[in-house]
Order: sequence, then C-alpha cells, then structure tokens
Amino acid sequence: MSGHHDDHGFAHPVSLKLLFGVFAALIFFTILTVMLAGQDLGAFGIWISMGIATIKATLVALFFMHMYWEKGFNIVMFVGSFLFVSLFIGFTMTDTQAYKPQIDAFPRVVEQAP
Repeated sequence: MSGHHDDHGFAHPVSLKLLFGVFAALIFFTILTVMLAGQDLGAFGIWISMGIATIKATLVALFFMHMYWEKGFNIVMFVGSFLFVSLFIGFTMTDTQAYKPQIDAFPRVVEQAP
C-alpha cells in the first residue's frame, strides 16, 4: 500500500554560508554591546542596548528558528506573543516610579557574617 506523505524531511535546508553569516553578525553585535557597555551614553544607553538586543533576537528567530521560511500564521502568533510580553513588561515598568519613595524610605538592614 503506497501512501502520500507531506513530510519531506528537511522543509527548508539552509546554506552554511547563510548560517555562518548570521553567526558572524551575532558575534559583531555582541562585541559592539560589550564595547558600548563601557561608554557613558546617558539616557540613550538603554535604548541602544535594547535596539542591539532586538536585532540579535530577530536574527536568531528568523534564521536559527527558521521563522523566515514559516507560514504567515506561525509568524503572527510568534510576533503577537512577543508584543504581548513587551506590553506587560512595559506596563510594569511604568509603575516602578510610583513606589520609589516608599522603597527608598524603607530601612535597610545589612546582615553581617559572624
């Protein structure tokens, strides 16, 4: 009995040239992050760091997680879940300054080792 299988083994083989190119880009951005960590960038430091981290995460998701070749529905679900997590963290971060006076006024007890 012969049957038709939709599974073809490798759905989208990726060339080693592309994988090593993405790997080189990730190494470059990691070195850039380490170099910028020693610089005083002021208020822009967090935005630059998050931008670099976003680029690296996008490269990993697109090529190492094969999202570049996925169907549209899977990409929408992945990006949607990422946006919801970002939204939840964003709302949490907007509330951190509301309790700062109580946190600063709370007495700090430092335990000393015997």
